[in-house]
Amino acid sequence: MEKPDREAARVAGAGPLILGLETSCDETAAALVTRDGRILSNVVASQAELHARYGGVVPEVASRRHLELVTPVVEEALARGKKTLHDVETVAVTRGPGLIGALLIGVSAAKALAWSRRLPLVPVDHLHGHVAALYLDPEQVEPPFLCLLASGGHTLLLEVAEKSGFRVLGRTLDDAAGEAFDKGARLLGLGYPGGAALDRLARMGDPEAYRFPVARVPGLDFSFSGLKTALVYAVRGLDAGELERRRADLAASYQRAIVKALVEQTLAAAKSGKASRIAVVGGVAANSELRSAIPDAALAPLDLCTDNAAMIASAARFTPATPFPEYLALDAYASAA
Repeated sequence: MEKPDREAARVAGAGPLILGLETSCDETAAALVTRDGRILSNVVASQAELHARYGGVVPEVASRRHLELVTPVVEEALARGKKTLHDVETVAVTRGPGLIGALLIGVSAAKALAWSRRLPLVPVDHLHGHVAALYLDPEQVEPPFLCLLASGGHTLLLEVAEKSGFRVLGRTLDDAAGEAFDKGARLLGLGYPGGAALDRLARMGDPEAYRFPVARVPGLDFSFSGLKTALVYAVRGLDAGELERRRADLAASYQRAIVKALVEQTLAAAKSGKASRIAVVGGVAANSELRSAIPDAALAPLDLCTDNAAMIASAARFTPATPFPEYLALDAYASAA
């Protein structure tokens, strides 16, 4: 499929296997993971090019594409893992949060796969999945730790005391960090998805060229809407030629403000005694400046930062399974509780 695969060394008799499915937004993904955290296959089909013409994800388009891709993605995950459905002992799927239509495609597919062999089904919270990316080989992270989860749809500070869950310490009051990156990239003419493109452009600019605001809100929450507005006004104040000359500086300064906000709140939480170790997960964890800004943090591997099914299968190892046939009544949910 469109994204590179990350596979652990395969051995004969890998033991009980979890087949994970992820369809919460615009990635159709399936993976095979062992009970001890080894990835046998991790296949991700991205819809980024499909949605680029619209400047963002169109929910109905995403749902229809998931419907087309879910079967071939599962087949490829089994083939890359050199296994069949008969080797699978548990099916896991993202139940939410996410786009409800997209989620229902994955949930329906997982139900069908599990029901066909009377297997148990594990409904996984997408946010738990991002954290559980840290529990996979080759370097499994052990709780307790403080976790910054920053992605296109979520920005959270989490206290992780055990692998089965977490406690929310802070969250964004408006835009998520990944959303701020994508909106900033669009304002700078970088297209969609823009986070990676903005990161690359920022490396050529001066992060001190512009003084963008870093919102400081009470507690451990985040806010990025004011920063986005500041970039809007900065761009409007330049003619076309000047904008082209200053584009890299704008990108670098804007990125610096986002990263500074994330790091300041994370370190504030750490200093308050929430945890002695810091971890960073989610799509924004792939940002080069953020990865270098907290040098001692445990970082999700680059290929497990964005949405994937290996992290969902990993979370299923620490989530109660729903037995056959009770999961036939299982539903998805769009928003986190």
